[in-house]
Amino acid sequence: WEEIGEVDENYAPIHTYQVCKVMEHNQNNWLQTNFILNQGAQRVFVELKFTLRDCNSLPGGLGTCKETFNVYYYETNDEERRNIRESQYTKIDTIAADESFTELDLGDRVMKLNTEVRDLGPLTRKGFYLAFQDLGACIALVSVRVFYKKCPFVVRNLALFPDTITGADSSQLLEVSGTCVNNSLADELPRMHCSAEGEWLVPIG
Repeated sequence: WEEIGEVDENYAPIHTYQVCKVMEHNQNNWLQTNFILNQGAQRVFVELKFTLRDCNSLPGGLGTCKETFNVYYYETNDEERRNIRESQYTKIDTIAADESFTELDLGDRVMKLNTEVRDLGPLTRKGFYLAFQDLGACIALVSVRVFYKKCPFVVRNLALFPDTITGADSSQLLEVSGTCVNNSLADELPRMHCSAEGEWLVPIG
């Protein structure tokens, strides 16, 4: 993988990581991120933006050329852990492009950017590393965005509900207790549910 500076369609500078060893056999090229703190989130999302070359547009590279790459993560409490063995990673997914580019697109300077989002969890450590494995594709990794969802601070029916990070499971509802605003008293403890999508839901019953 090489770090290369380019410009996007708006001529803004961008840094990409690229690899394109499609003519050589037995490729196994790894790119690892810095340590990523999960900030208390048990489930995070990884958004990848990338371009991928169409193998059919490459002369003579059909036997060894791939049109996918793999994404992995490794959870740890150690922020200085850099030498992680391949076998220690957990695979998130194999990523394929919805749109691949050809020689013709290169001539027209058309960047066919793909966006894929994957989630990982439940997370139990302080943070994690992401890693990208190339087995012989022609890829430019343009951006990697890691985020989590939360239900924002809200005042509902004279009760305050705090910022709440969503749960570890995609279908989980977290019950959150509120506190009364000043000069108000509760008949019963105010409560709401925080959904996995970061939306507040009023409990029924």
